[in-house]
Amino acid sequence: MAVATDGNGRYGQLDPFLGGAMAVAEAARNVVCAGGRPLAMTNCLNFASPERPEIMWQFEQSVDGIAAACEALAIPVTGGNVSFYNETLGRAILPTPIIGVVGLLEDAERLTTQWFKEEGDSIVLLGDVGGRLGGSEYLHTLHGRLGGVPAPLDLGRERAVQAACLAAIEGGLVRSAHDCAEGGLAVALAECCVTGPRRLGAAVTLPAEGRVDELLFGEAPSRIVVTVAPGDVERLMGIAAEWTVPAHLLGRVEGNRFEVRVGAVARLSVSNDALADAFENGLARALDGPIEALSGREAEGA
Repeated sequence: MAVATDGNGRYGQLDPFLGGAMAVAEAARNVVCAGGRPLAMTNCLNFASPERPEIMWQFEQSVDGIAAACEALAIPVTGGNVSFYNETLGRAILPTPIIGVVGLLEDAERLTTQWFKEEGDSIVLLGDVGGRLGGSEYLHTLHGRLGGVPAPLDLGRERAVQAACLAAIEGGLVRSAHDCAEGGLAVALAECCVTGPRRLGAAVTLPAEGRVDELLFGEAPSRIVVTVAPGDVERLMGIAAEWTVPAHLLGRVEGNRFEVRVGAVARLSVSNDALADAFENGLARALDGPIEALSGREAEGA
């Protein structure tokens, strides 16, 4: 079995219909990345007081988004719950539907994890390279803002990306798979470098198109980073083409650093040790900081 839970309150605040649909899509995508075929979902819908018309509107829109995504991805709803009145002194939480999806691995030997496995493996992105900064972790973390327009969700494309990834996993091609979510492509790749028992770096080249920050940290649905043996790239591209899914060869697994070039320009070069330290100890550092600073930034973003 494979299980995933996902939800992003910032998307819900900017577009509650999109926030609901995105939560379903991301949870299902994470199940697929493990090699599972999504079977069913449940939910916990977290909102402020429904006695306020704008909150009830957010709730209605979110439920409609969840329904649309479940119908498009053919995932039945087995149950769920609603939590209202989540606010303090009139300040509401962000509208945050949390979606849980369960799936089945037909063959447990095909279990797939997110971290890089072997030096020399090819790194391929299923989906589009670019994202948007609206509602992104980048905008929130670096600028303390919640705003902009998130990337749209094409449910047909989402279904195709998940199907292509699952077909490649079930065909024995994929050595690792990780969806691009909060933080965008650069963060997804960095996580692949450090979350496993072995820390393997990557050398990646992205096309010099558009804004660099959007290429690196822009967020968008329907994107999965996979690695395959170099000799299997052509077969993977063929599967992607069958599902009409864009596929981009980004680079290779190598060394002990995470390096990204945009066109001919080097943009990132970070050691795996530094990445691992940020990943493993970032929460502890944040909690050691002044609570006022943390809550103040969140208040500014809201």
